[in-house]
Amino acid sequence: MKAVQLVAPQTLEVREIPIPEPAAGEALVRVAGAGMCGSDVHIVHAKEAVFKLPMTLGHETAGYVEKLGPGTSGLEIGQAVLVAGIWGCGHCRACVEGRENACEYWARRSPIPLGPGLGFPGGMAQYMVAPTRALFPLGDLDPARVAPLADAGVTPCHAINLVRAHLRPDASVVVIGAGGLGHMALQILRATTACRTIAIDSDAGRLSAAKGHGADDVVVSDASAAAAVTELTAGRGAQVVFDFVGVSATLALANDVVATYGAVVAVGLGGGSFTLVADAPPVGRPKWGVTLIRPYGATSRDLFEVVGLAQRGKLEAVIETHPLSEAPAVLASLTAGRVRGRAVLIP
Repeated sequence: MKAVQLVAPQTLEVREIPIPEPAAGEALVRVAGAGMCGSDVHIVHAKEAVFKLPMTLGHETAGYVEKLGPGTSGLEIGQAVLVAGIWGCGHCRACVEGRENACEYWARRSPIPLGPGLGFPGGMAQYMVAPTRALFPLGDLDPARVAPLADAGVTPCHAINLVRAHLRPDASVVVIGAGGLGHMALQILRATTACRTIAIDSDAGRLSAAKGHGADDVVVSDASAAAAVTELTAGRGAQVVFDFVGVSATLALANDVVATYGAVVAVGLGGGSFTLVADAPPVGRPKWGVTLIRPYGATSRDLFEVVGLAQRGKLEAVIETHPLSEAPAVLASLTAGRVRGRAVLIP
């Protein structure tokens, strides 16, 4: 079968490899669509190998159950499924609670819990093997179109669920970065809250699209952005700021526009920093009483929630599709910022 593999640091190739065989508790999935995202850019462009190579990339995958491992049940052959992007041990307290993103086994062995394309063979291939507990039924959804739910859907959903207590009907929420993750966050906020949502981005096209995804207001990311949000919130600031960019400038903006005792949720992996200044009287960053959250991945609850929203027509990723063989070119486009929404590879 064909697979997109990182064969050496900064070297991505489409290669021919054997079709894997599922073991007990696993299923062979015939891949219908595999998303490529910013995390893949970070992995490929790293100067040193982050994981054991060669490794098939792809942590946004959906497809059809092709074969079950020995003695394995609970799924039907031909069933459409979404593949979870994090595979915990399945046995620790966190995993049993459905929080494989907080797996205690991986916490002692790795900076992050591993998953497909993140240590295990991923879904940018014609077939992949996954634990059956990592497969979520899609019903009538087209797996080729909903593969981004496995990351672009569940990551913002998890971030939003972590601050539900702040998301009252009278709250203002800022979403910094209206791209791959941000446009999904806007839809989830629209579907599950009554908050006023303000989208911030430097790209006029993304801001225009943000209105259709649920933003009540849009603000250009420039030197006047903080003042614009302050005016829109009548000087109070936003109860929650989601930063899907994660550079120092956007984190500073988040602090400037968050309300006292609000929350900043730093999701983006832009390499920025957020300095805590402990002083009296309370000055500097973050503001007094502000909670700073750095979420990772998602839980089983988040996965069920995004699939349910998609099934009800409340959540849909903006995608562009490409043949699996074009993976290196797609990676280049993604690196250059030329991809709108999410790129999905079709085997």
